[in-house]
Amino acid sequence: MDAKTGFFYLFSVVLLYAAFRVISARNPVHAVLHLMLAFSQASGLWLLLRAEFLAIALVLVYLGAVMVLFLFVVMMLDIDVEGLREGFWKHFPLAAAVGALIALEMAVVLMGGFRGIEEPKAMAAVVDAAGNAVAFSNAKALGQLMYTRYLYPVEIAAVILLVAMIAAIALTLRTRKENKAINPAFQVRVRAADRLQVVKMAVTQKAPESALVVTAAEEKKT
Repeated sequence: MDAKTGFFYLFSVVLLYAAFRVISARNPVHAVLHLMLAFSQASGLWLLLRAEFLAIALVLVYLGAVMVLFLFVVMMLDIDVEGLREGFWKHFPLAAAVGALIALEMAVVLMGGFRGIEEPKAMAAVVDAAGNAVAFSNAKALGQLMYTRYLYPVEIAAVILLVAMIAAIALTLRTRKENKAINPAFQVRVRAADRLQVVKMAVTQKAPESALVVTAAEEKKT
């Protein structure tokens, strides 16, 4: 067994274990951490398949942004784990049957779809017009294809994501009745008379008779 096969089995075993722990962990934070581990092992498998761009995108986008956001959300929410697990064994037979059916369908597709297909040979170099061997990069070729032939679809997708981000911020920061935020324009135009009110009070006030009686009794005792 060569090194590539050994890394494949290593990544696959860790990936299957992490995926199983995602659905079996009692703590939601532990489930999210195992999902991050599963994504990292999947990126390793893509590196073995020479899909460098997909592997890097999985690490940067999912592990670096999406899963960290999921982790913060899960840690901030007060999730009732015991309430979520109520009725687990009641629905377990149906869930197990659906899972077994999906696994059987995937096995049939994988065994029937990839049978008789040889492994593609690695393209280490490409010959240019002059006959010289130049280095070949999948990520570079994908980038050139995205920003030349598919430039407009990429720009449209970027604009849609920007609009979605602005809409999410606008929905989050909308004015609410229970919000006690102060308008900065009112703070700038504030005056001293608006914040300070002088109330005139008498210098001395006559003490009630009951207080005088108590005071006289205390003086006699002393």
